[in-house]
Amino acid sequence: MSKQGQHVVPKGSGWAVRKAGSTRATSTHATQREAIEAARKIAMSQKTEMYIHGADGRIRERNSYGNDPHPPRG
Repeated sequence: MSKQGQHVVPKGSGWAVRKAGSTRATSTHATQREAIEAARKIAMSQKTEMYIHGADGRIRERNSYGNDPHPPRG
């Protein structure tokens, strides 16, 4: 996990929220939805990115809650 922010990753039979670069989980949850809610709150308070990983460990979605490096055009 080289990207800055909060990552929602699979852990055992549940899901974990981890800070980028950390091996320890900030929190663990029974469902991915609960982990996403927890990660979103942290990312919003820290004005950083949130990365949601799929069951295979690959990033499937990301959201920016701070200084978006790729803001939408329009």
